[in-house]
Amino acid sequence: MSILLSLSPFVAFFVLMRLGSPLAGLVGAVVVSLLLCLRMIRRGEALKILEIGSLVVFGALTAYTLLAAPAWTVATVRLAVDTGLLAIAVASLAIGRPFTLQYARERVPEPVWALPVFYTTNRLITTVWAGAFAVLVAADAAAEYVEAIPIWMDVAVSVVAFAAAVWFSRRYPAVVQRRFASAAP
Repeated sequence: MSILLSLSPFVAFFVLMRLGSPLAGLVGAVVVSLLLCLRMIRRGEALKILEIGSLVVFGALTAYTLLAAPAWTVATVRLAVDTGLLAIAVASLAIGRPFTLQYARERVPEPVWALPVFYTTNRLITTVWAGAFAVLVAADAAAEYVEAIPIWMDVAVSVVAFAAAVWFSRRYPAVVQRRFASAAP
């Protein structure tokens, strides 16, 4: 499964939140997260950090919304969700299991997994994703707490940060592979 598919709960959240309400977005994201996890279990695949983290983040935010009934604005609910996404990436780095490793192992032959460059590459890619998520959090916070910043700017900055992380994730492994191939005897 790709990282982009794993991020589909966040897409569902954003679309349903904009079309309906923050609660609709959160519930939709929980359902998509749960379906992704069940799909992986049904296929006999190991659950991934991003899928489990997404289910926990959206489950906790949905429960909080139902129990505490906060007055979410678009920016505050996005701030909460994007902070959860950042926490997933940072936690995966902190425990020494960059979340991109699980996806990379699906595309790279097993003998490569033990190479230090494989781990280092995935650590860097996960760090780039964490940086993109930090930009999302900063943009959400600015849109919520700085009156002069409109929500469209939050969305535009978020799209650029996300696109940059996708671009880097797709391009950098090829750069590393070329360097590694040219250094090999």
